[in-house]
Amino acid sequence: MPNNGGQVMEHAGKHALITGGGTGIGEGIALALAHAGAEVTITGRRADQLARVAASSPRLHALVMDVDDEASVRDGIAAAAAVRGPIQICVANAGIAEGGPFEKTSLADWRRTMTTNLDGVFLTFQAALATLAPEDTGRMIVISSIAGVRGLKNAIPYTVTKHGVIGLIRGLSEEFMRRPITFNALCPGYVDTAIVRNQLPGLITRFGVDEQGAIDMVAKGNRHRRLLAVDETTGAAMWLCSDAARSVNGQTIQISGGQV
Repeated sequence: MPNNGGQVMEHAGKHALITGGGTGIGEGIALALAHAGAEVTITGRRADQLARVAASSPRLHALVMDVDDEASVRDGIAAAAAVRGPIQICVANAGIAEGGPFEKTSLADWRRTMTTNLDGVFLTFQAALATLAPEDTGRMIVISSIAGVRGLKNAIPYTVTKHGVIGLIRGLSEEFMRRPITFNALCPGYVDTAIVRNQLPGLITRFGVDEQGAIDMVAKGNRHRRLLAVDETTGAAMWLCSDAARSVNGQTIQISGGQV
């Protein structure tokens, strides 16, 4: 089926589900998949953000869903599949990034991060996989982080969850090896999104720099010392969803401007 540009719509007829699809990386992947012909369910807790993104394409469908809540995930994904078919592409993107010294991290802080970043991915993948018949193809992608392949100081719970989701996709890739489903993790560095921009005021206050100075401080976390654009992660996700990546399974792909 050609689109308006005469290109083949590779994902026409497929149903994709993106958690955290109302902003940042999730929004970018959702828009790209819709452009490629997929019917895309975008989930999140903020109906206004989801509605804003969904308004840009008739193939985007908003679903208020909280990955912290088991019933919300299971019921939401089952309802989406009942309307638009099995979840052949699932991108577990929803997450939180909170920081602070380890000695000041409370058990409540720890559990909140684990619930969203690790339990939420477990629930999302389990519910999405339940919609697939044995012969269905599937692409399951988790948005991890460079924190999943190295340690980040002052972000211990976040680091643990991002390592944890890599273990999850590696285990799932082995368990589902004989089925046409792949499981992979993307590990971006610091991306120019709201979650990164929200860190800037604190850096400005703490170090007495201007906004560009704060951006430069964050960008030093990437090997090429610039913030990544959202489309750099989107492009990698689209490749993993493609037929060309059908034998890429159980892998972690770093997007950080260099070797971590």
